[in-house]
Amino acid sequence: MGTPEFAVAPLDEIVKSGFNVVGVVTTPDKPAGRGQKIAESAVKKYAVKHQLNLLQPRKMKDPVFVNQLKELNPDVIVVVAFRLLPKEIWSMPKLGTFNLHASLLPQYRGASPINFAIINGDKESGVTTFFIDDKIDTGEILLQEKTQIKDNEDAGTLHDKLQEIGKNLVVKTLEGISTGKLKPQKQIYEEGIEYKYAPKIFKEDCLIQWNEPLEKVYNLIRGLSPYPVAFTNLIINDHSKILKIYKGHYKLEKHILPIGTVIVEGNKTFKIAANNGFYFPSEVQLEGKKRMSISDFINGLTQKHNLFVK
Repeated sequence: MGTPEFAVAPLDEIVKSGFNVVGVVTTPDKPAGRGQKIAESAVKKYAVKHQLNLLQPRKMKDPVFVNQLKELNPDVIVVVAFRLLPKEIWSMPKLGTFNLHASLLPQYRGASPINFAIINGDKESGVTTFFIDDKIDTGEILLQEKTQIKDNEDAGTLHDKLQEIGKNLVVKTLEGISTGKLKPQKQIYEEGIEYKYAPKIFKEDCLIQWNEPLEKVYNLIRGLSPYPVAFTNLIINDHSKILKIYKGHYKLEKHILPIGTVIVEGNKTFKIAANNGFYFPSEVQLEGKKRMSISDFINGLTQKHNLFVK
């Protein structure tokens, strides 16, 4: 059971490892984008290409779907980046239902663990497989694997790294469950450790606060790149446009400029004054335009004076 690209790699690894995939469950097709064209999930595209039995229920408690699942008689259900399951579903398989979560549980329970690990400036992340129970991300842990977060890593590169680690961990978990050698462990809170949550991210959470410390600004931008993307309001001669920032670096430096002042130097340097230095965007996207390098963005500016962000 899965939806996005993150779920495709584990499914592919399961198929390649020779397990009998009796069914693949994903979300229904839905309109997306400006043209509202009908979009299929990444998992559906994979299932169709490999001629796997595909189910797309609108509601998990739909009696027709529940009966279809019972007829498949699965030994185990693997869940990766999918919706919440009712107990009648996750309790159905004889060997249980387990989830692949992109954090080292009990750290970062919730919808956005990859983003928040970087937003909070963590140096370590990982993946966890655990049995699903009646609460969110609280079930018994099966396996975990750690990885380091580099200082320049963004949510996109960490996603890809965890996807690779996760696909192998899912297969190891299946092998351990099928042989009975894998012993689940309860999630334990250790004293002296701060446990953080990873809630769903909304648009208002993506607005950059330039009066925050620069390191926090830097972590927010890379933690939201390439999706959903941090943004600021760029004021060009009293006209405001949304400027999304994907990449950049910062320099700590004392200055007396008002926070949000933009300085353009030549066609390569675009720096924004923060409270303890300057942020230098390197990849941006102005409202109505495509994503581009900062030099291309500067070259496209008809007015390079009176720039400000807020």
